[in-house]
Amino acid sequence: MTLRADPAPAAATRVPRFGPAQRRVHRATALLMGVCVVTAACLYVPQLAELVGRRDLVVRIHEWAGLALPVPVLAGLASRAFRADLGRLNRFGAHDRRWLRAALRRDKRREARPAGKFNAGQKVYASWVAGATLVMLGTGLLMWFTHLTPIQWRTSATFVHDWLALTLGIVLAGHIGMALGDPEARHGMRTGWVSEDWADREHPLWRR
Repeated sequence: MTLRADPAPAAATRVPRFGPAQRRVHRATALLMGVCVVTAACLYVPQLAELVGRRDLVVRIHEWAGLALPVPVLAGLASRAFRADLGRLNRFGAHDRRWLRAALRRDKRREARPAGKFNAGQKVYASWVAGATLVMLGTGLLMWFTHLTPIQWRTSATFVHDWLALTLGIVLAGHIGMALGDPEARHGMRTGWVSEDWADREHPLWRR
């Protein structure tokens, strides 16, 4: 008598989440933001500044990476799918308010946190980063073209730029930490596909 092996479990059903445009914009933006953060650290942390040296080169890389930050998003506007996702990020409904209340209460029940393609936390994060990036760009330009503005403007711009950069670094660290804790979300951003179970659990309104 021969023993028959049990059949292998079926692979999880995958559903499309992000197209090529969304993934490319995310990667390009993440790369430019990473360059800005690393070069800023090299400019403001004495130990890193001594280790890297070549301050003028670091400043130029920081300036041009910051100036290029809006470019991936602007290029992505050519994609209908990317524009549709921007529209979803820009809409805040009753279910998003429920999600935020549950998050503040640390209520992790699935039914307490209804979410569409993007949950309320992702929408708040995206809006905050977009606004912070524009402020950083504006204050950075004031600091770059010093001969065009009075000293008071440059001093205020430097203060806002420096403290907002620190806050942005903390927020980005939180974003990376959340991503590291969710392998399926990273898989979705890397390949464009997520498991049906994950979509039903994390974004039930989107799956419907």
